[in-house]
Amino acid sequence: MSAIFGPAGTPEDFAEKGYKGSINVPEYINEMGLDAFEYQCGQGVRIKQELATNLGKKAADMGVKLSLHAPYFISLSSVEKEKRDNSINYILQSARAVDWLGGTRIVIHSGSCSKMSREEALVLAKETMLRAREALISEGLSHIRCCPETMGKINQLGTLDEVLEICALDESFIPCIDFGHLNARTFGNSNSPEAYEMILNSIENKLGESRLREFHSHFSKIEYTENGGEKRHLTFEDTVYGPEYEPLMELVYKKNLSPTFICESAGTQGIDAKAMKNYYQGLKQKRGIV
Repeated sequence: MSAIFGPAGTPEDFAEKGYKGSINVPEYINEMGLDAFEYQCGQGVRIKQELATNLGKKAADMGVKLSLHAPYFISLSSVEKEKRDNSINYILQSARAVDWLGGTRIVIHSGSCSKMSREEALVLAKETMLRAREALISEGLSHIRCCPETMGKINQLGTLDEVLEICALDESFIPCIDFGHLNARTFGNSNSPEAYEMILNSIENKLGESRLREFHSHFSKIEYTENGGEKRHLTFEDTVYGPEYEPLMELVYKKNLSPTFICESAGTQGIDAKAMKNYYQGLKQKRGIV
């Protein structure tokens, strides 16, 4: 087993290399020497079944693992029941689409908790996720893994502890640990070997070794403000904000983990994902592991 790497959505150099349309994503991933791709449905699940099925078959032939980012407007913790119900429908739409793609993971934002306490928001989010899981099972989609994501803005539900609390509800839930988001919401204090070790230990302590071994992840450098957290995604060329991926790759290798790393850099996510993979592969090669 090994960690795998890829971009979120099509990077700037996708078109520069002559590729057109998502059906050609597997060729791009293959050319870049990567292994994964996260299909973006942030503005709604609009991919047609025929395209998704063809894309999934092509990706499988090239050894590319696909996941899907569910719509951004999901709000697990909305005070309005209608919005929570709609969020379950969006999760179902996302699950159907990723199933067409041949993937099994959907990444889910929790939403805001600005109109209530964090504790109240978490209660609602947990209830919504359990209902979503029941809906997936009833639709014959029990194999689809929901990946609640750690969030970067202070007023959003999605601290590390909150995400792990949601994931503890069901064995099928896998945390999506966005290290850039965590670093942004802690104002730069999640960017050290010790911080990474704490994050990984928290996953194992709350969810067990198997889910630590296979956790989902987003990684990018993110600019943040001292009162709101996340401001905007950057590229690996940034030298101010972080986080840095090298200490994390060292830990992932040392612990023999096999997570999926999806890079969300601003336009250079393919190049930056490759930088992460190259560093990780270099660690293995130094120790004679191919």
